[in-house]
Amino acid sequence: MLGNTFRVQTMARRPRALKSFRSEMRPKNSRCCGRNHGNGETSTALRHSHAVVTPFFHIPSEGNVMPKEKTLDDLFHDTLKDIYYAERKILKALPKMQRAAQSADLKAAFEKHRMETEGQIERLQQVFEMLGKRAQGKTCEAIEGILSEGEEIMDEFKDTAALDAGLVSAAQAVEHYEITRYGTLKRWATELGMADAASLFDASLKEESKTDSDLTKLADTSANDRAKARKAA
Repeated sequence: MLGNTFRVQTMARRPRALKSFRSEMRPKNSRCCGRNHGNGETSTALRHSHAVVTPFFHIPSEGNVMPKEKTLDDLFHDTLKDIYYAERKILKALPKMQRAAQSADLKAAFEKHRMETEGQIERLQQVFEMLGKRAQGKTCEAIEGILSEGEEIMDEFKDTAALDAGLVSAAQAVEHYEITRYGTLKRWATELGMADAASLFDASLKEESKTDSDLTKLADTSANDRAKARKAA
């Protein structure tokens, strides 16, 4: 019986404690429902209301959203777009380099490279098809810089003995970039189980390596010597 009496008394005290809590939490001279409660009055709405606890949830901003996990497949596709853009830019640059070249051998080398580049672009398009993706390039700042340097050589060394040697060096910079890209893509294609794509990259890699070797021979047998001879004269 004593326990029940204690329970009833405790329950009876709760509204009084809640009222005291609300009174302490409410700033003086605050207004609620148009009435001034600084004098201790309590509105009917507040007296019969229930305490509402609003949970705080952290909603991450757009900048804090975790990025999607990227894999070798994503890297492969991204690099494929990179070299596709580069090859198309190279294809447009080669005719100008061919016209600027002085020796017939160098002109022929640029024409051969142009024809090979067309085939390499077709191979890249085949790889896009294997992925079920649209053939699309991604701006490649590296090839933009390399081709820009080639433009500078043509402008600064125009009608000089060193022009062909400069054109060979510019062309080999292009070749070395292509070799690194095709070598990497061939390896990644093998890792991803894309044997047919690896074979296509290997064909382009061999062409680029052969062109680089041919350009070295041109430089050693004619372009460099011609530049030195005219300077000595």
